[in-house]
Amino acid sequence: MAATMQDVAQRAGVSIKTVSNVVNGYPYIRESTRQRVLDAIQALDYQVNAAARNLRTGRTGIIALALPELSLPYFAELADAVIESADEQGLTVIIEQHGGRRERELDVLSGVRRHLTDGLIYSPLALGEGDEARLDVDFPLVLLGERIFHDPVDHVTMDNVEAARAATAYLLGLGRRRIAVIGVHPGEVVGSAGLRLEGHLAALAEAGVAPDDALLGAAGLWHRATGAEAMAAMLDKGVRPDAVFGLNDALALGAMHELQLRGMRIPEDVAVIGFDDIDEGAYANPGLTTVDPGRGQIARTAVEMLATRISSRGAAAPHRVVADYTIVVRGSTEAGHDRPA
Repeated sequence: MAATMQDVAQRAGVSIKTVSNVVNGYPYIRESTRQRVLDAIQALDYQVNAAARNLRTGRTGIIALALPELSLPYFAELADAVIESADEQGLTVIIEQHGGRRERELDVLSGVRRHLTDGLIYSPLALGEGDEARLDVDFPLVLLGERIFHDPVDHVTMDNVEAARAATAYLLGLGRRRIAVIGVHPGEVVGSAGLRLEGHLAALAEAGVAPDDALLGAAGLWHRATGAEAMAAMLDKGVRPDAVFGLNDALALGAMHELQLRGMRIPEDVAVIGFDDIDEGAYANPGLTTVDPGRGQIARTAVEMLATRISSRGAAAPHRVVADYTIVVRGSTEAGHDRPA
């Protein structure tokens, strides 16, 4: 016969109310009491009636994470980090993929699935300035990314401009002056491509290096294949960079592949740096130097902020958190740094 809450209470020597408080995460319980209840739950293999608990609390214990595409390693690894952080909060994550399509992104905000979850961590691409009103929703929401400004909701982001400026300054410090940028979106200002290009150009200006449009390689999608294609197109025009800045790691890895196919040595002939610090980069040959934009911090902070909103449902002012970045040096820019970090 399945154990009941009364069985747990008797074994732990506490009231049924105390067991209920522990099960529902009530914070004001003596730690020794909480541990006795948890030990009793484990010993009796007590199964919490989640449906009944949800009816009482009005919560499902489930949050949603909406991302552009899981085929991009950064988003796959971000999802993994969000799931891990949510588990620590006692939350389950469902993942939605919107593909950067505007109609799908709007559906994420208003679709029927929102009634099945307690809150949403949302990384849009197609929505932009002027869409702020779309974020005025009646459920807890934490925004990721750079697309929307003057946010009416909590926002966790990376420092795209300063991190890109630091990446280019690092290459300049190695004596590289003809730095190709792979992944440019011509005319973009607000998105990651525009902001990272802004940081790159700022670093050139600070160093007194004139920008060269021939060194800007456009790529609509940020995949390995498009990185290789953009690099090939540049080389086919006779452009010869001494460094490459891939606006994400997938682009940088594609560019590295094309350079090596053409017999160029990395880093001796061309130094290469990426952005995102995906796991694959550490095991490339040579290892890919990259910008770690604080993915773990972004995931952890977003989950914590959402959990706070879910539990309080208060009208506190929205918070904006900018994650810390670091440059991870590997063999693609400095020989002898090939061991995975």
